[in-house]
Amino acid sequence: MKKNLFFLLFILLGAQGAVAQLYPVFTQYYFNELVINPAYAGAHVQLSTTATYRNQWINFPGAPKTFSFTAHSSFVGGKVGLGMMINQDQIGSYSNQDVTISYAYKIRFPKSTLSFGIQGMAYFIKADFSSLNLKQGGDPEFVNYNQVKPNVGAGIYFNKRNFFVGLSAPYLINSKFRSSDQIGVQLKQLRNYFLRSGFIHNISKNVKINPSILVRAQEGQPLSIDINNSFIFYDVLAAGISYRSGDSVISFISLQLMENLYFNYSFDFTTSSLVPFSSGTQEFMINYRAKINAVHKNLMCPSYHSYRE
Repeated sequence: MKKNLFFLLFILLGAQGAVAQLYPVFTQYYFNELVINPAYAGAHVQLSTTATYRNQWINFPGAPKTFSFTAHSSFVGGKVGLGMMINQDQIGSYSNQDVTISYAYKIRFPKSTLSFGIQGMAYFIKADFSSLNLKQGGDPEFVNYNQVKPNVGAGIYFNKRNFFVGLSAPYLINSKFRSSDQIGVQLKQLRNYFLRSGFIHNISKNVKINPSILVRAQEGQPLSIDINNSFIFYDVLAAGISYRSGDSVISFISLQLMENLYFNYSFDFTTSSLVPFSSGTQEFMINYRAKINAVHKNLMCPSYHSYRE
């Protein structure tokens, strides 16, 4: 148990002064771009709420478990998007929470929309080492602490009915979290940059293909690329596969349960050096959408598998 815990800490802590990333990794950004780009707020026009649970590196003690809730909608005749996101992330002895508010201003063209987004965040991190069986107490590197730091992010998002492209930086401030100024171990929010694009093409009357890509850049880390592709059947069922460079091969499905209710599931098959320790990663998502007549009157809402109405 102790060996696994310290191996996990070694993974989470980077080589540059023992600095770690603190941004949750999601697979199903594919269905909820708000988790990586504030300019996406209001892209569904109607009120869209999403709950996501991610169980990373199954059967690995102390591995990340993340719960996320997002809600966003358009206002002012579709010209403004507002969104919120709450994340709860448990990683070993660390418990991280963040609350984010997003604002997007939209320039609507006859067949496309250009959005500019900003977001503000409060990030909470708590370290509780009381459950560790340490051989020697009083080590300053294992002192419990509870800290909060603000952060800001920005993004741009362009979408047509069957195409989109977005560029975002959810964190612009490299905040540092540490238990003491006298120790070298610290956690740090490193800037992440996301370039995301995709399109939908009709293969037949009832079948569509939906390829997309995500390029993820983090300061001090190698470039990461996700290559995704899915097939959409009757606008009710979607099934696909993704490749995340140096990390995993991913399968996912999406199913319409009711008119405004969708269920998504993904499984990451680990391909990295964690293979001997991990049984993969599962992610579950529920999305519910509702049109509010007082807010969305006379506005067309895109379908679940379209980028614009």
